[in-house]
Amino acid sequence: ERRALVPIALSSHLAGGLTALAIGPWQLNRRLRARAIGRHRWLGRGYVVAVMVGGLGALGLAPLSQAGLVTHTGFGLLAVLWLAATAQAYFSIRAGDQVSHRQWMIRSYSLTLAAVTLRVYLPLSQVAGLPFADAYQVIAWLCWVPNLVVAEWVVLRRRTGAGAVAA
Repeated sequence: ERRALVPIALSSHLAGGLTALAIGPWQLNRRLRARAIGRHRWLGRGYVVAVMVGGLGALGLAPLSQAGLVTHTGFGLLAVLWLAATAQAYFSIRAGDQVSHRQWMIRSYSLTLAAVTLRVYLPLSQVAGLPFADAYQVIAWLCWVPNLVVAEWVVLRRRTGAGAVAA
């Protein structure tokens, strides 16, 4: 039965997600990266593995999320994009394209941060008195779409040279 996989998917998602959340800020810090490129590379490998583990766990959990198809789709698409952005960042750096690598890592980490924004929005929705099922359907999308929009703004801003963002 599918639900028998939940403990494995949940453990994978939590372990991978927490590891990626912890590693990400160190990877995006330009000064730390410049001082210790070898450490950056090893932490980067850890980040990629963490996202792959966490993202595959998320894919297993998405169809079982509460509140129906809207949440299944929101969380499922988040998992797919999280895996894809991270894979693209990895392939970019393997090809020697540091600019594209940074852009994809910004996108990847913005999706990693969906875990944080979800945990901000859920209690706020409850304090606001919104019905859980309705709020959860919106939050399944709101936890990551705005993050990705901001990431894209950062990427475009860097690309056009309109003010360097220290990342």
